[in-house]
Order: sequence, then C-alpha cells, then structure tokens
Amino acid sequence: MLLADAVEVLESWRAPDVEQEELRRHYLRHLAEHPDGMWRSCRPEHVTASALVVDAQGQNTLLTLHKTVGRWLQLGGHCEPGDTTLGGAALREAAEESGLPDLVVGRRPIRLSRHQLHAGGCAGAYHLDVQYLVTATTDTQYVISDESDDLRWFPLDALPPDTDASVRALTTQARHHIPISTES
Repeated sequence: MLLADAVEVLESWRAPDVEQEELRRHYLRHLAEHPDGMWRSCRPEHVTASALVVDAQGQNTLLTLHKTVGRWLQLGGHCEPGDTTLGGAALREAAEESGLPDLVVGRRPIRLSRHQLHAGGCAGAYHLDVQYLVTATTDTQYVISDESDDLRWFPLDALPPDTDASVRALTTQARHHIPISTES
C-alpha cells in the first residue's frame, strides 16, 4: 500500500524545475527496480519522508539539531510498516519528533532531496527524501525527542548560519506553498 502511494504521489507530482524532475524520475526508477525501496534495509538507497513544520502564521519553522548528524534539519525519517502514505509518514515523523498536536500535512510534496548519510545506521546509503510542508495549527510548545539534541523555532528568513543547503532550499520552496494570511 505504501509503495503504491509513493508511486502515485511521484507520478502525479509536478516538479518545479529540471533538477527536481530528474530526481522525481530517479525515485520512480528506484521504486520500479526495488520492491523494498521504501525501507531502510534497501541499499544503496531508500525512500524517506520528511516535514518542514511551520507555525500557523507561516513565519517560523521548527528545526531539530539532529543527534547523529549534528546539524539543524527538518523533521522526518524512515518509513515504518504501519505507514500507508508518504504524507502520513511525514506527519507521523513530525509528531513523534516534536510532540506537537494537531499538525496538518500538505496534500503533495514540496521538494525532493537525495543525500548520502555519513553517520548512524544508514552510513553510506542515500536517502531519497520526499519533503512535505506541515503546519502546526494550534500549539507551538514542542517536546524534544531522543533523536534530537535540541529543537527550536526559527524565522524562515533567519535560519541558523550553519544550516544545510538542502534545508535552505526546502524553506525557500516552502514559501511558495504557505497560504498568505489576511489577518493582521
């Protein structure tokens, strides 16, 4: 069920540029060649789901200082057997890693990111990350999970200086998907 959803999501997703289109096609080839391509055991790469969590006003994002990587990243990670959709996996990861209630995940991904892992149990493997925008609708009081050294809200336009380029690209893309608030 999760594999079928991932294929449907990627087949119907409109990439915003040539680079993202190449990644979309790569992900689809990977899934066609690897029936286990959604699981962390698949090597040399596997699909993951992540969430750029923003506050209800769309001005701040919640980043994790990842315990293994040691850098500020969006929330997310590996798909699990109970996941039935990629969006649901991203939402589950965001809730688990933040403790935030009432999160809402976007209907479609906003970006793809293929990156190699240099630490942890997946060192040497590539994550084929499908990235979603997730909104914290009611509460912004997070809980730091065991996977994080820290968790913190940052303005979308003032990320920490050492933030990874892939996270910067994700926040830039997210700005095109955040509804403009008409409240003052």
